[in-house]
Amino acid sequence: MFVDSLKMKVLIIEDERSLAFEIAEFLSKEGYLIEHAWKKASAEEKILVNTYDFILLDLGLPDGNGLDLLRTLKDLPQRDDSVIILTARDAIDDRVKGLEGGADDYLPKPFALTELLARMHAITRRKHRLEKNQIKLHGFILDIENRTVCFNNERLNLTNKEFEILYYLTLNKNRVIPRTSLTEHVWGDILEINSDSNFVNVHIKNLRKKLAQHTEVEWLETVRSIGYRITL
Repeated sequence: MFVDSLKMKVLIIEDERSLAFEIAEFLSKEGYLIEHAWKKASAEEKILVNTYDFILLDLGLPDGNGLDLLRTLKDLPQRDDSVIILTARDAIDDRVKGLEGGADDYLPKPFALTELLARMHAITRRKHRLEKNQIKLHGFILDIENRTVCFNNERLNLTNKEFEILYYLTLNKNRVIPRTSLTEHVWGDILEINSDSNFVNVHIKNLRKKLAQHTEVEWLETVRSIGYRITL
């Protein structure tokens, strides 16, 4: 499993259900969280409500053009979803329009799932400037492969969930991550849990306490009534 796929959320917008299920099964085994949309209308509803690490966008949808969805996404404030367009092999004009409209990459159908995964890996590394699977954060070093955090070569005693929280917020630096989004990415689909539960706050509090043993951590912010943010 590619370490950067950990709990990343993918929206597959594809009306060819056999292909969509094949992609979903493959990416699920790689550690991604998957949602589907078969039509433009349902995809737009999801995009307006949720954020995604990747959107796999088929342009030829039964009720509209995927390029319109791309424009809708790019018009939304503070969105950074990576988009890979899935197109027919001969649809060169659509590929060009998609890339000019802000898509990160495209794949002509039919394609190998391993190639799709490789494109996603490349986008993740480029987008988050990952080097040797390490991220530098205010003097801390996150080692993604070994799932450790060090400060001045001293390893912090973080739990798995604390590491995942720090890692996900770091990947989304300077963005406010809603509490529900952080919960879904770190714990998965836990909609049954009482919305008033403060277990996320407890994990953030413990994480901040461990980080503060080494340096000031004003950069790990709690945005009242919304969520959390790491600023750089």
